[in-house]
Amino acid sequence: MELRHLQHFIAVAEELNFTRAANRVHIVQSALSASIRALETELQTPLLVRSTRHVQLTPAGRAFLIRAREALQVIESGRESVADIAGLRRGELRVGSVHTLPAFMNLSSLIAQYHTANPGIDVRLRQGDTDGLIEALRGGRLDLAFLPLVDPPEDIVARVVACEDLVLVTPKHHPLANRPGTAWDALEGLPFVDFEIGWGTRPLIDGAFAQMGLSRQTEFAVTDLETIIELVSKGLGVALLPETIAAARRSEIAVTELADPEICWELVVAYVRGDGIRPVNNAAEAFLELLTFFKELEEAAASPARGRMAEAT
Repeated sequence: MELRHLQHFIAVAEELNFTRAANRVHIVQSALSASIRALETELQTPLLVRSTRHVQLTPAGRAFLIRAREALQVIESGRESVADIAGLRRGELRVGSVHTLPAFMNLSSLIAQYHTANPGIDVRLRQGDTDGLIEALRGGRLDLAFLPLVDPPEDIVARVVACEDLVLVTPKHHPLANRPGTAWDALEGLPFVDFEIGWGTRPLIDGAFAQMGLSRQTEFAVTDLETIIELVSKGLGVALLPETIAAARRSEIAVTELADPEICWELVVAYVRGDGIRPVNNAAEAFLELLTFFKELEEAAASPARGRMAEAT
């Protein structure tokens, strides 16, 4: 049974005249008659009583007319829903994020701007570790996720949002405090405060130490940035954090740049790869466009400042 069969039957049932019904649905009368016969054959019962002068509904035809109208209403409602979602008039956007984001990545502000531009889209935010967010993307529970991802899986598209160097943070009176160009091997044997395995910058740091053949001891493993900074400030260990995050807390901790190799914490926005490289959800695509817009504004604003610094040197 095709949608056109329902539309043709309703036209005949309401007009009770094949000529008028054919004009209404813009087909020739013979094609309309064939469509009604095909519908009756599929239902295995006559829906209309035809004569040379009159057309009437059979009892089965009257009952089917009610259901046919209901079916078209459901289909039309579905079309409107699809149009609303495609046009961003309503829908849902589910965004994931790791617990620690760079200071310049103001996700709450970005979401607020998005909501202002698209008030009909319900935005939901979920935090978690990198592995959990990837699985949520794959399971369809998230549309986008902000996370550090060094080597994205083949089924995940990852767009770089920012890349920021990690720095050493220590108690203010630590022997390595504020010592420029601290060597990585000087960190061996120091007690570390870090995120739980899989959280925040932990995978990147573990990988860096392994790649350089160095070992380290993690005395405290936590799930939030504030606890890391508090434990370091009280002399219970050292940590590696993104530079902007560390710099904002200089009143509590000492910040030291590391010698080569510099380790960049690469923050990406990720989503499941579909047929192409765009998200399936139009609401997610609009969010990425807004993110790109603000990123370009920030880069443009930073360029004159960089130019003035170059001239000064």
